[in-house]
Amino acid sequence: MEIEVAAIRERSAQEAMPLETVKQEAMASATVPGNGFQKGLALTALLTLALGIAILVSLATGAVSISPRAILAAMLGQHPLTEMQRLILFRLRLPRVLASGLVGSALALAGLLFQGLFRNPIADPYVIGSSGGAIFGACIGIFFFSQWSIFGFSATTLLAFVGSAATMALVYSLARSAGKTNVVTLLLAGFAISTMFTNTSYFFELFDKSGASNRILLSWLHGSIGIPAWTELAVSAGLLTVATLASLPLMRTLNTLALGDEYAQQLGIRVEAARVSIILIGSLLTAVAVSLGGMISFAGLIVPHVGRLLLGPDHVRLLPVTALAGAIFLILADSAARTIFAPSEVPVGIIMAFIGAPFFLYLLRKMKRSYTV
Repeated sequence: MEIEVAAIRERSAQEAMPLETVKQEAMASATVPGNGFQKGLALTALLTLALGIAILVSLATGAVSISPRAILAAMLGQHPLTEMQRLILFRLRLPRVLASGLVGSALALAGLLFQGLFRNPIADPYVIGSSGGAIFGACIGIFFFSQWSIFGFSATTLLAFVGSAATMALVYSLARSAGKTNVVTLLLAGFAISTMFTNTSYFFELFDKSGASNRILLSWLHGSIGIPAWTELAVSAGLLTVATLASLPLMRTLNTLALGDEYAQQLGIRVEAARVSIILIGSLLTAVAVSLGGMISFAGLIVPHVGRLLLGPDHVRLLPVTALAGAIFLILADSAARTIFAPSEVPVGIIMAFIGAPFFLYLLRKMKRSYTV
């Protein structure tokens, strides 16, 4: 698509093509199905199968091993599990595995949206400051309302969600001027607000005399997926579904925005409205992920970029692939976090950092000839 877009730009500039002709060719380049469409469909089917296998493997692994064959036999009603196995599977592992999948999908989709919006493959879900607000909200929940819960949601989960969403709203309001949003201002405001709120955690730590809350906060900052209540999972899954469905019409818009804001406006795209929609949906996805898993880095960076390497820049094809791959990636990473030092656990964010940091350096090395500072 990038080559086709460049060709359209060159022809429109050199030959003064009529606007309607430019519009038709640009839309055709982004939507005509072909080998790429078939490849995306095949990859989506393959990842759906891989997701089922990843869930089964994750359910079977842990400090207490339960064979995948035993799990499948129990699901088919051929061989019942023991009471202990049922407790481990349905009270401990299954909610955590589902939460891992939700967090992975949410982060990957948010990364896809923000990378497309900023046209930068190293943008991630926290690029406009959601992490700082989430940390601030989580600190309030951990240090002052640790025993509170509402409809199965802990105060930490709710306040992290609210903090993340509120920070993004604040950053957007600061970046908006004269009815428009400056992207550079958006990024700089996000960095400043996030840095300020992140460092407020130091003052909360002063209130903890026993050190128990500090340990909880440290685990949360490293990215740790706990065992959520079924109500929490259901609401989070609902929010993820709504955000994903709302993202569908925006995928073609992101394809058109690859032409640049000026060209997108000429093609009939309401750039500012599209930008607001992308930021809102990305913020919702990030808030869902942070509320369930804390600060997990690199998932929203790696997965969308790998998807582009496999399928190209068409966001329509990337959406299902990114959602499925993000879920698989984090489920497997959390399984590794539970088993590497079993019965002790490593925060999944640590596993992601050791995977993501080398990949990030690879991206920087690959991009250094294309970008100058």
